[in-house]
Amino acid sequence: MIEFPLWSAYVLPLTLLLWLYVRRQQRREARALATMQRSLETGLTDPPSLHPVVDPNICMGSGACVRACPEGTLGIVNGKAHLINPTVCIGHGACAAACPVEAITLVFGTERRGVDIPYVKPTFETNVAGIYIAGELGGMGLIRKAAEQGRQAMESIAENRAESDQLDVVIVGAGPAGISSTLAAMDKKLRFVTVEQEDSLGGTVSHYPRNKIVMSQPVALPIVGKVKLGEISKESLLAFWQDIVNRVGMPINYGERVEKITASDRGYIVKTGRAEYPSRSVLLAIGRRGTPRKLDVPGEELSKVVYSLIDPEQYRGKRVLVVGGGDSAIEAAVAVAGEPGSQVTLSYRGDAFGRIKQKNRELLGEAERAGRLTIMLRSTVVRIAPQHAHLDQNGEAITLDNDAVIVCAGGILPTPMLKEIGILVETKFGTA
Repeated sequence: MIEFPLWSAYVLPLTLLLWLYVRRQQRREARALATMQRSLETGLTDPPSLHPVVDPNICMGSGACVRACPEGTLGIVNGKAHLINPTVCIGHGACAAACPVEAITLVFGTERRGVDIPYVKPTFETNVAGIYIAGELGGMGLIRKAAEQGRQAMESIAENRAESDQLDVVIVGAGPAGISSTLAAMDKKLRFVTVEQEDSLGGTVSHYPRNKIVMSQPVALPIVGKVKLGEISKESLLAFWQDIVNRVGMPINYGERVEKITASDRGYIVKTGRAEYPSRSVLLAIGRRGTPRKLDVPGEELSKVVYSLIDPEQYRGKRVLVVGGGDSAIEAAVAVAGEPGSQVTLSYRGDAFGRIKQKNRELLGEAERAGRLTIMLRSTVVRIAPQHAHLDQNGEAITLDNDAVIVCAGGILPTPMLKEIGILVETKFGTA
């Protein structure tokens, strides 16, 4: 009979556990490395806004930041945390808070791609006295933080109120920051007007695809109190906000776009398409998507032309032209192509779809192979008619039978308006 030393009863199980742990870590690192390589191959290396930068000299590879990031932005490669999927980062900063050795810094932009960020004080007032910025325009797109900034900005405005026959503040925008600041203005009994250029509330969120899941951490809203939403669909979040608007009687002027903000002796004159509002201060709670970029072609004013996809079902059985080459255009085309009876054409002026997510690239290929979608590269729209769309592809005139046009060509940031007011705009290249 073979006898084993007593210590082997402990060493062998521990060795097995160590081997299993190392194998699991190796598999995780392999997956992270594969994700990072796909990002590099497809050119998806630029985070949209606020994002983490890891100092490899400090990082101990604990993986706490990876576990704290539900989007899968970070991964462990060669024992250190790396940005493996930059374009999915939404800037909530949970990774930095979770890092046990403070190896992560949150920054805007990269060394080769700058991000324009307006100068904002801790009170959310810009360098121009009386003009405040909160939310996405200031670089903070996360719902919870945008809402908190809206509330904090209004508290700063309320502290400086003065007796006057004009408004205390004009709130521009009805997204998370605009809704929160409007609630705060009501709570502080301020004289205010809230204007929103869209026909509904929600800001950037309202332009998300149908059923998109939005993550929101608990947030304290004036009048309403603390709310905990967690993972919630776009529709449920918009319904939640609409319920608040209805319950508290929140006044919002929809479909009213700001055209100009002019300084006056006692503050500012905010000119919209409907009225002029004399006000002591202005809070800009608008998104960074700005005004949709248009094609500037004849017929673009037709009602069948829109600049974002809200509900694919409305295009069921229709002939749809989608214009653009980014992720939003791909997602819109694929979603509409999935509707029964739809005929979708995707027009893009470039030679290939470069900077799109790998998942979108795969879905686009599947839809094209299935015959549900036609791709027209190196093509531009030259005219839109009630029943047709006229394009030019490599010098050849093409006419498509058409019921609807969805233009996904990005937005024009309001930078010129900010500079006209006198607000300093900094272009940040990987700095906080």
